[in-house]
Amino acid sequence: MLDLDRLRALSAVATYGSVSAAADVLHVTTSAVSQQVAKLERETGHKLLERYGRGVRLTDAAELLASHAERILAMVEAAESDLEAQRGQVVGELAVAAFPTAARGLLPPALRAMGREHPRLRVCLREHEPQAAVPLAVRGEVDLAVVQDWFNVPLAIPEGLLKEAVVDDVADVALPAGHPFADRPVIDLGELHEDSWIAQSPGAICRDWLVHTLRSVDLEPRIDHTADEYATQLALVDAGLGVAVIPRLGRCDIPDGVRVIPVRPALTRHVYAIWRAEAARRPAIRAALSALQACAPALIDPAVELDRPLVGTA
Repeated sequence: MLDLDRLRALSAVATYGSVSAAADVLHVTTSAVSQQVAKLERETGHKLLERYGRGVRLTDAAELLASHAERILAMVEAAESDLEAQRGQVVGELAVAAFPTAARGLLPPALRAMGREHPRLRVCLREHEPQAAVPLAVRGEVDLAVVQDWFNVPLAIPEGLLKEAVVDDVADVALPAGHPFADRPVIDLGELHEDSWIAQSPGAICRDWLVHTLRSVDLEPRIDHTADEYATQLALVDAGLGVAVIPRLGRCDIPDGVRVIPVRPALTRHVYAIWRAEAARRPAIRAALSALQACAPALIDPAVELDRPLVGTA
């Protein structure tokens, strides 16, 4: 009978391309992974790994077995989920990934609430941007991922994952206190055509969205400064070096020299949770969703009612 731990080791080598990478994912030593694969070779009577340059590659037999292992491990996960649902208790461990502002602003109160309600559940948080969190959820390295996308740039969710809304977050524009529009109750986005912008580094989801959105109102952005932390962006705005878009979720303290103004059309991002379909019946998943959804509204300032439709919607 095939041993599940050995199949899991082979599957990790197949997925991540090396014994050392598999060891990192499984949180064991490279020697432990090699031993598991060696035992699986004796168990099956097939050579599974062969030397290739400085590393290893899977043999044809290993490729075949790894494809079966993926399905077997998914079935085991589904069975464990069903048993946990049958028991109806929120226990065990739950690995959660969240993008930075959610990790700072949403997860601490949600985890505190879960700790009070479900003391036998151990939750481990990992901070990851959505581009990294989605594949982690697909591979089962995290049980639940809190991700986000903007109203006009949806995030692709692969087959096999389920999702549920947590909250809609609103972003405002941060201006220096001396800006001509600093006393406005609301600003039309297109009015900021003469300003320089402060944004995340190239390739970041929020920067790509900002460029796309500004161009949708015929505004070609001039990005003079990049900073991935919103606190740093606000410090640059405070110094009079440009303007920035700042979401309300997880917002840090606003410097005295900065004014935060709502924008028309409203700039909204959707925050939601994703998880593997095989784990859908786990009570821990439902408990985490409930905690996130209960905590989120209080963390978002009441949105200003602005005109619709939103810019860039399909």
